[in-house]
Amino acid sequence: MSSAVRPGRLFISIVAWKGADLTIDCLRSIAPELASVPGTRVVVVDNASPDGSADRVAAAITENHWDAWATLIRAPSNGGFAAGNNVAIHEMLADPQPAEFCLLLNPDTLVRPGALRILLDFLIANPKVGIAGGRSEDLDATPQMCCFRFPNAINEWLGYLGIGVLDRVFKRHLTRLGVPEQPREVDWVSGAFMLIRKSVIDAIGLMDETYFLYFEETDYTRRARLAGWGCWHVPQSRIVHLVGQSSGVTVRDQPKRRMPRYWFESRRRYFITHHGRLYAAVADVGVILCYPVGRVLDTLRRRRNRSTPHFFGDFVRHSALFHGEATPRMAPRGTA
Repeated sequence: MSSAVRPGRLFISIVAWKGADLTIDCLRSIAPELASVPGTRVVVVDNASPDGSADRVAAAITENHWDAWATLIRAPSNGGFAAGNNVAIHEMLADPQPAEFCLLLNPDTLVRPGALRILLDFLIANPKVGIAGGRSEDLDATPQMCCFRFPNAINEWLGYLGIGVLDRVFKRHLTRLGVPEQPREVDWVSGAFMLIRKSVIDAIGLMDETYFLYFEETDYTRRARLAGWGCWHVPQSRIVHLVGQSSGVTVRDQPKRRMPRYWFESRRRYFITHHGRLYAAVADVGVILCYPVGRVLDTLRRRRNRSTPHFFGDFVRHSALFHGEATPRMAPRGTA
């Protein structure tokens, strides 16, 4: 079938904060793919960058003649990843003929040849699948972990312990699913490269803006699953993900930074929202017990230190043991 007559209009949402060069390189990687996905529209939402990034991205769009398919929207404040994507998705839905598919794409990514068409074709061919994500790679094509099981108490405890024999015994409970070589159903995929069917948005609404950053895509995919939509990982669709470059939190090959408060708040919100306060508190007690044991074992085995500065104290302080309620789900901007 010719790409000119393939169904499935695509809308791409890129939420950026600072890092103009990353965003411009991402747009540049999209440009040669447009012939295979005709009618694609890209919206870059600048989350009130304080460094003039919005002006630089706007100038690049004009100078490179990308304005036929790319638009910059300046958000009035930095409301986070979910809020920024909601700004873009509102723009999509306001179109008299909205796109059938919405791709969330990080600004610190580069689209590999064919990636958009492959992921789009997968959803078109599988109408019961509501969300799909492709493979994220390093620049040298080393694959990254980008498909997962939903967080739960067991996989949290196992992750912080890091004991190989337990990981093998409880393999089916681990958060990470490895690096699949063929498409497979998963619980959730990374929001850095996540394609959503418009029917899912129609069914469950937009993203929860109470999550500033982290866990918002996990929450959204879980809500989609509860509404009957499947989620799949499609490794043949590939992007380069320069991990942590857009957020500055988890930058590879640099000393680990203290986790921001919003990570702990997002995690707590997810557990309380989807499992209840008692479950969240029990999960937190397990982490509090397992974390120091895991760090001692790392030291004894001379393993690379997996700890982050002040993590234990910050985790205890922000845990469900002391914060009993999830913040009420925030209505997306522009809705009742």
